[in-house]
Amino acid sequence: MIKLVKEIDLNEAYAALQHEEAGGISLFIGTVRNHTPGKSGVMQLDFEGYEPMALKEMEKIASEARNKWPIKQLVMIHALGEKKVGESVVLIGTSTAHRSDSFASCRFLIDELKNSVPIWKKEHFEDQTVWVNAHP
Repeated sequence: MIKLVKEIDLNEAYAALQHEEAGGISLFIGTVRNHTPGKSGVMQLDFEGYEPMALKEMEKIASEARNKWPIKQLVMIHALGEKKVGESVVLIGTSTAHRSDSFASCRFLIDELKNSVPIWKKEHFEDQTVWVNAHP
């Protein structure tokens, strides 16, 4: 399951990771925190993305992960729109026969998503608004 959504459904994602041959499921959930390095007072984040390109890049990353690890199921979900402190923004999950493959593949997926998927973040502070992640 690879998609961009307004709200992340944790139960749906976990259900999609179920597989009778999987002994390990890793799930990473990124949430909005109330600060960023060097600055406190984050009130909300806004996420925008070029959806066709973002989904294509997410599929590419998923394919790379499947070629490196014996993944049974894979989930990559990123939220778009306004998110308040504590809300889920990104969910990455893999299920594999063994935990080491699940941990490694899950980490690879989130790192690559943050490096190459065209999703932009605007941070709203008490005193200013700043765009970050101006890539690609």
